[in-house]
Amino acid sequence: MDNDTEQYALLEWDYDMEKRKIFIDNLAPIVLFTYNRLDHTKQTVEALKKNVYAEESKLFIYSDAPKNEAVKEKVDHVRAYLHTIKGFKSITIVEREENWGLARNIIDGVTKIVNEYGKIIVLEDDIITSKYFLKYMNDGLEVYKNKARVMEIVGYIYPIKNNGLPETFFLRVGDCWGWATWARAWKNFERNPQKLIEGFSQKEIYEFDFENKANLWQQVIDNRDGKIYTWAIFWAAIIFKKGLTMYPSRSLVYNVGLDSTGEHCGVTNDFSVDISNEEVKRFTKRIVENEEGYLAFKRYFKRMRGTFVQRVVNKISRVLKKMRANYLYGG
Repeated sequence: MDNDTEQYALLEWDYDMEKRKIFIDNLAPIVLFTYNRLDHTKQTVEALKKNVYAEESKLFIYSDAPKNEAVKEKVDHVRAYLHTIKGFKSITIVEREENWGLARNIIDGVTKIVNEYGKIIVLEDDIITSKYFLKYMNDGLEVYKNKARVMEIVGYIYPIKNNGLPETFFLRVGDCWGWATWARAWKNFERNPQKLIEGFSQKEIYEFDFENKANLWQQVIDNRDGKIYTWAIFWAAIIFKKGLTMYPSRSLVYNVGLDSTGEHCGVTNDFSVDISNEEVKRFTKRIVENEEGYLAFKRYFKRMRGTFVQRVVNKISRVLKKMRANYLYGG
């Protein structure tokens, strides 16, 4: 494009040696949250070690304590592995003495580190990253550090048809699969289901749910009713009310944890994507929600909803067939 400098931020530290040194000396700390999944944790760390800027980055690892004796050995195996990790500027391991659970662990860990460093990159133990993930995150954190409306940068994008989308774009809703933020944005975070519900209009709920194509708001209701205890939906909702999240048009992360081993997730391929191994170079200056991005997400959720409904219909059909068989054949 001839007008790239008008549409996209110039990454001066990519070619100015003095600015590059300052930039690298001030990379965002990486915070990784782990529990009892050794294989997932290894995959996450090994991919992260191959990242541009990994050796120059500080890594903080939070290891949650076992919730019962049944998982103690698995947690111990993870912790033993954590102490063998190398390849980063420094590594700090926080071993919880009691089980905090994923939500409490993340809220506490993110709050502590982001308040200390002013910015943060966050991963869970099942997020596989592209080698350019850290560069993308640090570039974005620098480009938008003084843009109050930009509250989050994420590395994952749903498997949408992204024809026509720019290399980076903004939406009002946030995400939690490989993300970054600043202390100025995280200070708005609050996990208060009732307060959030009271602060949303019906129109806002409709738009937050991508015009009733997604089912995101139900997570807020389920948190209020005590059915689940999560954190990310509140972060997404607060961003929706107050700011924007930047997305890449090609995913730089892949979640390998949707195999029933994690909290609040089952087995599904609905979020599968191919990780991009291309560097993100264009950071948009248009700090407004991208209409085509919103429509692409809406179409994706509509398609997902249809897939979910069909799965339910198929399951009911199988159950009815089994009941009929049991009745006919005495089984």
